[in-house]
Amino acid sequence: MTGALPTLAETVAAGEVAVIGIGRSGASVARLLRSVGGQVYLSDRGTTPAMQEAAAELRTLGIHVELGAHDLARIAKCALVVVSPGVPPGVPPLAAARTAGVPIVSEVEIGLRALQGVPYVGVTGTNGKTTVTALLAHLARALGIGAIEAGNIGTPLAEIAMAPTRPGLIALELSSFQLHDTPSVAPTVAVLTNLAPDHLDRYDSLDAYYRDKELLFQNAGPDSRRVVNADDAEVMRRTQVVPGTPRTFSLTDLRSDAVYDARTRLLMLDGQPLLERDLLPLLGEHNVANALCAALALWDAFPSERTATRRAKLAVGLQSFAAPLHRLEPLGERNGVLWVNDSKATNIGAARVAIAAMERPTVLLLGGRHKGEPYTELLDVMRGRVTQVIAYGESADLVVKDLEGHVAVERGGSSFEHVVARARALARPGDAVLLSPACSSYDMFTNFEERGAAFRTLALGL
Repeated sequence: MTGALPTLAETVAAGEVAVIGIGRSGASVARLLRSVGGQVYLSDRGTTPAMQEAAAELRTLGIHVELGAHDLARIAKCALVVVSPGVPPGVPPLAAARTAGVPIVSEVEIGLRALQGVPYVGVTGTNGKTTVTALLAHLARALGIGAIEAGNIGTPLAEIAMAPTRPGLIALELSSFQLHDTPSVAPTVAVLTNLAPDHLDRYDSLDAYYRDKELLFQNAGPDSRRVVNADDAEVMRRTQVVPGTPRTFSLTDLRSDAVYDARTRLLMLDGQPLLERDLLPLLGEHNVANALCAALALWDAFPSERTATRRAKLAVGLQSFAAPLHRLEPLGERNGVLWVNDSKATNIGAARVAIAAMERPTVLLLGGRHKGEPYTELLDVMRGRVTQVIAYGESADLVVKDLEGHVAVERGGSSFEHVVARARALARPGDAVLLSPACSSYDMFTNFEERGAAFRTLALGL
């Protein structure tokens, strides 16, 4: 990146801005642009009642909203196009913008232009980034810093920019889709949790997906700081030439800056004890790694304040953290069976982590919309843990084909209610039922949150 980051006023002064998608991030960025006098055209192919209601509200602000179609000629004449992360790159409005040479940026890019000067930790990776982002904000608040989480975790950065006061720190989760269109990203600390196959239904190759993740470091310089996973060879290979200071976390390498010492069961930070493992209220070794990652990133965000008092406050913050919704979330026990909601596990790598965390015989609910990965990659981690797989959704036949003959597996029927009821019938006292689908939710649900909420309701009999 060359030159200074444009201000929001400079952004809207260049001409009309087109916003593609009327979801939460699209609506938020449209309001933000309009709040500084921008001319905004927002369009979406959808026409649902919720979209109609959102459109009516936006129109009262002077935003031109079109549902059911996109005015391609108008988009081609705009000064800038802002795209929501869920919009595929090949859709006609984006193709029209590219043909006309109109720059395309993310909602995050506009948020960064509005929040210049606010420190932020940028977090990406295939798995764990939401937990790390939530941990970062929670730990910062435990230190007395007015922190807030934003981005892919659920709150658009544009909403933060419209708040009456600025936060002391932003924990910013960034998906590969967001990074693809955020040329100005330059976090105070950049975090890469891990890399594993994902989104192969959208990317042409695994390398293309990984290259979008690497864009977190595109503006790194000699003074940049990053926190990366020493246990992930692909992460280390792809970040070794990034300028700036690398800091590592690990579950095994005692030379890392933040490490779990299995012999003493201590989480260590810069060579000093941080917390006993038994005091961390999270399931699974992967969450130990997430805790180490978040603590190290926050430790490095304010390097002049690395004190014993701050270390102690980090430890207290870790002990009071609860797992985010839908991420290896213990829902409670019913009749001696533990129900665990890991609806956010939308790929094989995330499901592997969840299965590995289970310490009880487990009935696994696996399925949804297939994302291109073979389910055979779960077999090794299932051994000794999973007693039964219930395959459901669009991918049920593929799940059965990949796993049959290796583990007990059956189709779960046509409804999610039937799937959960069958799990209840199969589970015995002392077992666990784990929803860790390794698939997207779009065959049966609007999103993974809706899937997780349905599981919670059915599991607990609410």
